[in-house]
Amino acid sequence: MAIEPVIFYFFAVVLVATSVAVITVPNSVHAVLFLVLAFFTSAGLWLLLEAEFLAITLVLVYVGAVMVLFLFVVMMLDINFEPTREGFIKNLPIGIIVALIMVVEIILVVWPNFGLENYAAPAQQIAGYSNTKELGLVLYTVYLYAFELAAAILLLAIVAAIMLTLRRRPNSKYQDISEQVLAKKKDRLRIVKMESSPKAAPTSVQESEGGVEQ
Repeated sequence: MAIEPVIFYFFAVVLVATSVAVITVPNSVHAVLFLVLAFFTSAGLWLLLEAEFLAITLVLVYVGAVMVLFLFVVMMLDINFEPTREGFIKNLPIGIIVALIMVVEIILVVWPNFGLENYAAPAQQIAGYSNTKELGLVLYTVYLYAFELAAAILLLAIVAAIMLTLRRRPNSKYQDISEQVLAKKKDRLRIVKMESSPKAAPTSVQESEGGVEQ
């Protein structure tokens, strides 16, 4: 028996288990760690498909950057999720029904085309074959317009997020650069003339009897 199916089913079981754990564990930090393990397992599946570039990108970008950021945010904010879990039992039947409908739809779409008889094994590549080069040629030739459209949408999302965070709140303090540039001395500085007061002479009280000076 070949070793590839064993590795595939092992990774598949771990991926399904960690995906279920992400949405079921009560601790948010544990959920993020399970999601990191799910990404690592997905990278292993990409390696089985000889997609090394996608596997290493998944590990470096999502595990190395995005999930670490999520973990820091969850640990620093320490959000209380107890109010969000109060209606879990009440909404559980509806959630099960929706999940079953989604599973049935996925089976109806995937099952007719699923199986090794419908897909040939990946062709063995020669030494020195660059998966990154081939992916770049396809991405920047066949899917160039789709790639540029996705980049424009992501840029728009970044600008929108920045504008939402920089909106002026009633109680927030902010700087108006145009007003600072046009500021004049008479508007910011006021000179007050005050009469100088004479320096008070030191006083001493001498007791008539004891002769003690205070």
